[in-house]
Amino acid sequence: MDDTFRAAVRPLRRDACEVSVAGELDVDTAPELRAALAQAMATYQQVTVDLAGLRFCDCTGLGALLAAARTAKAGGAELRLRSVPDCVARLARLFPTDGAFSNEQANH
Repeated sequence: MDDTFRAAVRPLRRDACEVSVAGELDVDTAPELRAALAQAMATYQQVTVDLAGLRFCDCTGLGALLAAARTAKAGGAELRLRSVPDCVARLARLFPTDGAFSNEQANH
């Protein structure tokens, strides 16, 4: 299993993109996610974060996702999560996200 962290922005439409996240999201890799999401939100009004490839997430990783959701909301954009793995869903239950994400769902 490859746990190397990756966050790749892929345009979907003129106003929408998908950020595919894979590997381990933790204190070491959260800055990379923050940068990818900042880049995406600077360009697109709708950002979907596909977490299907995420194998691990700690509180710092969840914090990066929550910060991006706050930034999106403040800028009138929308941040959605797709294919939320159990590791993120468990953290979201422990640390309520208060509806920060659109279409929040656990698929794994």
